[in-house]
Amino acid sequence: MTRSGGGPREIAVPVSVFDALRTELEEAAGTLQTVRALHHAGYEAGIAAAPFVHQEAGGDSFALSQDGFWKHLSDFFVKRGWGSLRHSSAHPGIGILESRDWAEASTADPSSQASCSFSTGYLSGLLSQLAGGPIAVLEVSCRSRGDDRCDFAFGSETAVHDLYGHLLEGSDLDTALSAL
Repeated sequence: MTRSGGGPREIAVPVSVFDALRTELEEAAGTLQTVRALHHAGYEAGIAAAPFVHQEAGGDSFALSQDGFWKHLSDFFVKRGWGSLRHSSAHPGIGILESRDWAEASTADPSSQASCSFSTGYLSGLLSQLAGGPIAVLEVSCRSRGDDRCDFAFGSETAVHDLYGHLLEGSDLDTALSAL
């Protein structure tokens, strides 16, 4: 959000807002529409957050080394209470952002579904804006489902779509990545 003369602003809300939004949206619109709405809202928020990432890197986050960029991105999220992220290159076309303490993951009421729809959109919007082109993000593990961590796979839309297809066919992540 921009205000005249004030530039972009940020606010803090309790993490319970994710559970409340998810619950209310599911009751009003159903699960699929909830995932879409949260993902879209997250995407727009991620785009709006990109200037903060650059600003906190001294004006240009791309001036950082690759390791420096991923540490800076993790620090950006830690500072805002989201949790920490660790980057790994899982495949030439797919990266993974891993978090063992991601805030959106609801562990109080385990589910068979991943719960980080807003975060997936947020990461996609943020990374797309920073990269200057589309970056797709897919949550491939989630603490809400009982997994040890939340893992967000990211890459080109084609690579992530292909990864998702292999996962839908029942492949585990390592097998799906090998098939790409």
